[in-house]
Amino acid sequence: MNWSHRSTLVLTVLLLGACAGRAPREALPPLATTPAVHQAQREAALAMRPDWSLQGRVALSNGRDGGSGRIDWQQHGEHYSVALSAPITRQSWRLSGDAGGARLEGLDGGPRDGADPARLLREATRWEIPVTALADWVRGLRASADHGPAQLAFGVDGRLARIEQDGWTIDYSAWQAHAGGTELPVRLNARRGEASVRLVVDRWEVGGVGAEGSEAGGSEVVRLEGGGQPSKGNPGIDDSGRPASETAAVP
Repeated sequence: MNWSHRSTLVLTVLLLGACAGRAPREALPPLATTPAVHQAQREAALAMRPDWSLQGRVALSNGRDGGSGRIDWQQHGEHYSVALSAPITRQSWRLSGDAGGARLEGLDGGPRDGADPARLLREATRWEIPVTALADWVRGLRASADHGPAQLAFGVDGRLARIEQDGWTIDYSAWQAHAGGTELPVRLNARRGEASVRLVVDRWEVGGVGAEGSEAGGSEVVRLEGGGQPSKGNPGIDDSGRPASETAAVP
């Protein structure tokens, strides 16, 4: 799937009329322990919850082209299904797979298969999306050792602010308390060279064995609502750093 500058211009025109944002979310409480211990506790808790999903808005750029749309990510252990859509242009694709390989659907000419999901996406769509590592980064976790060592940095509040791994830099600018007590990112920006993936999560759903506040195999949900005006510097991102999409205007 190729999103053109024309698609981005359409998004700009639509979103320049978006209304002012709603009241900001309630601030998270101060940490009860050190940043390193807090992060280790998050990692241990999320390791017990291999099934999760998110819905939100994403903005992609490869240095020449940029586009925005809706993202729906379903993860069940190693198996993933990532759907990306731009309703106005009626373009969409779905990437699914596991450790054994990946399939990309929604392309002219039919589905494509490949062993490496990131390479499959890059060759078919020109977008650089580190799917395997992003499954961890999007939850505020370092990716597996296959992606090399990770450097973590914490903000003034002690929460994770940045991960540097495999040539990528992932910045976290907003967090939300999960119903089970574990905090999850709701706004992040991953970049390497000219490639960038910016994401705002509207809805998290995390379930599985050991989930607090629900029965084993159940699910817990956290929702984020927000608003803002689109930034002139990037028509797909608003002033808060949030990706905008055709369906993402918040009154």
